[in-house]
Amino acid sequence: MSDAAATASPIAPPPASSTTPAVRRGLVKSVLSGDAVILQGQPQNGPPPEWTVYLSNVSAPRLGRRPTDSAPATPDEPYAWEAREFLRGKLVGQFVTFVRDFTATSGRDHGRVYLGGTSPADAENVAEEAVAAGLLEVRQGKITDDYTTKLLELQEQAKASGKGKWSSTPGTIREIRWVIDNPRELVDKYAQKPIDAVIEMVRDGSTVRAFLLPNYEYITLQLSGVRAPSTKNPTSHDSRAEPFSEEAKFFVESRLLQRDVQIILESTSNQNFVGSIIHPKGNIAESLLREGYAKCVDWSIGLCTGGAQKLRDAERQAKEKRVRLWKSYTPAASGYSGDRKAFSAKVVEVVLNDAVVVQKEDGTEMKLHLSSVRLPKETAEDKQPSVGRQFRPLYDVPFMFQAREFLRKRIHGKKVQVQIDYVQPKTDNFPEKTCATIKHGDLNIAEGLISRGLSKVVRHRADDENRSCEYDLLLAAEANAEKGKKGLFADKTAEKKDTLRIQEIAGDVAKSKQFLPYLQRGGRAEGVVEFLSGGSRLRIYIPKETVLITFLLGGINCPKGSRVGPGGVTIGAAEPFADEAAAFTRKLVLQHEVQLEVESTDKNGNFVGYLFVSPDGNTSRGINLSEALVEAGLATLHFTAERSGHYNALLAAENRAKKAKKNIWANYTEEQQQEEVEVQQADTSERKQNYRQVAVTDLAPGALRFSAQNIEDGAKIEKMTSEMRQAIADHPPLAGSYAAKRGDLCVAKFSEDGLWYRAKVESVRQGQAEIVYIDYGNRETVEVAKLAQIPGGFASFPAGVKEYNLALVKLPNEDYVQLTLDAFAQYLYGHSSVFVNSEYKVGTAEYVTVYFDMGNKKVDIGKSLVEEGLALADSRREPRLQTLCNEYKSAEDKARKSRKNIWEYGDFTGNDI
Repeated sequence: MSDAAATASPIAPPPASSTTPAVRRGLVKSVLSGDAVILQGQPQNGPPPEWTVYLSNVSAPRLGRRPTDSAPATPDEPYAWEAREFLRGKLVGQFVTFVRDFTATSGRDHGRVYLGGTSPADAENVAEEAVAAGLLEVRQGKITDDYTTKLLELQEQAKASGKGKWSSTPGTIREIRWVIDNPRELVDKYAQKPIDAVIEMVRDGSTVRAFLLPNYEYITLQLSGVRAPSTKNPTSHDSRAEPFSEEAKFFVESRLLQRDVQIILESTSNQNFVGSIIHPKGNIAESLLREGYAKCVDWSIGLCTGGAQKLRDAERQAKEKRVRLWKSYTPAASGYSGDRKAFSAKVVEVVLNDAVVVQKEDGTEMKLHLSSVRLPKETAEDKQPSVGRQFRPLYDVPFMFQAREFLRKRIHGKKVQVQIDYVQPKTDNFPEKTCATIKHGDLNIAEGLISRGLSKVVRHRADDENRSCEYDLLLAAEANAEKGKKGLFADKTAEKKDTLRIQEIAGDVAKSKQFLPYLQRGGRAEGVVEFLSGGSRLRIYIPKETVLITFLLGGINCPKGSRVGPGGVTIGAAEPFADEAAAFTRKLVLQHEVQLEVESTDKNGNFVGYLFVSPDGNTSRGINLSEALVEAGLATLHFTAERSGHYNALLAAENRAKKAKKNIWANYTEEQQQEEVEVQQADTSERKQNYRQVAVTDLAPGALRFSAQNIEDGAKIEKMTSEMRQAIADHPPLAGSYAAKRGDLCVAKFSEDGLWYRAKVESVRQGQAEIVYIDYGNRETVEVAKLAQIPGGFASFPAGVKEYNLALVKLPNEDYVQLTLDAFAQYLYGHSSVFVNSEYKVGTAEYVTVYFDMGNKKVDIGKSLVEEGLALADSRREPRLQTLCNEYKSAEDKARKSRKNIWEYGDFTGNDI
C-alpha cells in the first residue's frame, strides 16, 4: 500500500439530493477506462445489479473508440491504455468499497474506490495510486479540499519523477484492427497456436469479444462445440431472451470478462471467429456444459482443440443431474431391439456410399447404414446426364462413385467389426434404417469417407442422441476435409472435373457393334460387376473405357428368374433354380473386379462372352463363371459353347454335375447318361452317313437353325392332328378355364389358319404366353385365355418336329448375317424335301449336314454357303469329322481368294492369305 493510501483524507458526506447509498461494497466487473469501473452487487434470484462509478477529481486519457455507421474510429490518447490496464490489473474480480463524493448533473456517481482493508483508513485508494503512477491527471474544481490537495501533491511528485504521462517516453497508442476483412487469413496466420488475449465483452454465454495481443486485433469469438442461450437483442423489439441466457452470461462474465486468457482460433463462421478460450482454471466451454448453461453443437464441436469427448462428457453430467437447460431431459430411445453388442461380419455388398450388406457368422445377411453419414446430394444439373442415358446417381452425382469405390476396395469381401448405434424409423419417403459404426481394423469406415471429402456428416437435432458412437470423430474429419478443400468441399471446378461421365451402351445395337472391337483388342477387358439380374446376366462397368455394358455369359443356358415390373409387381414365374443361380453368381462376382472375353453381341446390343473372377486377387487363377455355374448344376451347356476354347472344360464340368446329381440334374437318370455315353463313343468312330429325308417347317430367326418333320411321319401327324381337332369340336373348351404354366403341353389356334395344334408353353408374362407348336416348330405369342387343355390321349404322341442346327458352319459378322440367312432359307424352302445327317451334338442340340438333290448331283447346303462367301467354316476336334472339316476349310479359302460376298473387302478375320 502506498503512503498516499495510508493517509487518505476522511470520507466526505454525500450531497443531500443523492438517493444512492454513500458507501457501497461491490465486485469489480470491468474497467471502462482509467477513471471508470463497473461494480456488481449481490445476486438476488438471478444476475446481480450493476452500476458504473467514476473516480472523483481525476481524469484519464481517453481510449480509442471503434467505428460506427455515423462516425469513424478514434485513436487512443497517450497512456489511455496503460491507465486502463493499471486499474484492470488491480480491480477486476476484486471486492472494493466505493465512497460517493458527489453525483453529477448527468446522474453519474463520482467518488473514491478503496481496495482491501476493513475501512478506508487501512485500504488502498485506487485513484491516489494511479495519480502517483502518472496515469491520471488531477482535475481541480472551484473548491480545493484536503483530498484534492493530496492528489495534487502526488501528481507533482509523479511529474518530478517523470512517471507515466509526465515522462518523456510516449505512451502506448494502439493500432487497433477493429474490422477483420479476411477472418480465414487470421486463422491461418496463427495456425491454431494459443494467443494472449483480453476478453472485452461477453455478448452471451458462448460469444465474446476480445483483443488479441500484442497486435490488438478486435474479434468476435464463438466458443467451438457449444451454444449458450441467446440474450435479448436490444436493437430488436421482437427479440426475447432465451431461458437461462442471463445466468449463462453472468457465469462467463464473472470468470472471463477482462481476464487474461489465451485464445485458439480454430475456424470462422461468417465474419466471426470460432475457437477455444483457455483459462488457467480450465476450459470455459466445459464449465458451461457441466453446469447446464449450454449445449453441445455438432457443426463446430469437431474443431475444438481440447477434443470433443470432454465436452460430451461434461454435457452428459448435466443431463444426468437434470440441471438448468436439462431439467426436463428424457433419454431418447434408440429404436433398436436387437443385440447391441459389437459383432464381426463379412461385407458382401456396398450399397452406394452410405450402406453395406454384411453376412453374419450364422449366414444371415443384414443391411447396415453408416451412422451419421449423409449421401452427396444431386442437383438439377446433375440430373442431366449424357444424352440417351437415364440418370444414375452412382455415376452422375459428384463423388458418389469415388465414395463407393473407396468402400468397395477397402472392405468388400472382408471381415469388419460392427457396432449398432440406432434405428432410424420408417418415414413416408424412406424405409427403416439400421445404423451402425463399422470398422476395418482401426479404421472407422465413415471417418475414412468423410476425411477424404467423399461424404458429409448428418447434423442431428440437439436433443437427438441417436447418432454415431464416434460422432465427434466424424465432425473433426469433416472439418479437416473442409479446411483442405477435399472432395465435396473443393470448388465447383474441381467438383465438375471429378464427376464421372460414362456411356451406357446396353440396349443400343449400333453402339454395341461400334464398341465391340475396343473390348476385344488386347485380350481380356477388365471391369467391375455393378449389378446382376440373373445368374448369367450382369451389368459391368469398364473403367478403361468409362462405359457401362450388359454382359451375358456365353456357352451356357441359365435358368431365368421372374421380372419386376412397374410398381414392384412380379411378372412371370421363375424357372427352377433361377434364384439359386442368381445367388451363386452374386456371391462369386458382385462388385468384384473381373476379366472379360467378349465374343460377340446379341440382337439387343448386349455383349456375350466369358467372365473370369479371382476372389483371392490372383488373376492367374481366375474362375470361369460359366464353368462354375455348370459345375454347380445351375446351368446347362449351350450349343454355342462348341465354338469357344472353353468347350472341353464346360463339357467336363457338366458331366461332373450330372454324375453328382446337382440341382438341375437332381433327377438325372442312368438311361440318359447311357444314351450320352453312346453318342460320345460314336464320336470316336468313323463318320456315319445315314441321311434321312425331312420336310422343313420353320426357320429360327438369326441363326442357322431350322425345324423339320421326317417325311415318313407326315401322314401320322396329320391323322393325329385331325383326330385331336375332332375331340376338341366334340367337347369345346371353356375360354379362360385353362391356367397355363411354363412347360405345359396344351392346344392353341395358329394365327394364320385359326386351327388347333399341339403346343408347349415356354413362358407366361402379363397374360401373354410364348408357345412353340411341337409338331411344326413355329413359335408365336398368344393370349393365355386362348389356350386350352390338350384332350386326353394326345399328349403322349411324340413331338412331330425336331430342331436341327447346320453343322460345321458359322455366321459371318453382323453386316452380312441377313444375306446368309436369306440364302439359307432359299436353299431349304426351294425344295420340297431335303436330307439331313446327324454329325454331332452340343448338349441337347443336334448338328446336321444338309443336302438336296439337283439332277444327279447332291448339293451340300453348308458347304455351298461357305463356297459362295456367305458363311465361315467351323472347326471340330473329332477325328471322324476332319475330312469334312478340311473340305469346308478349302471352300472358305477359295471364297476368300475370290473375294466373294463377305470377303469382298479382304479378310476381316485377320488371317488373310
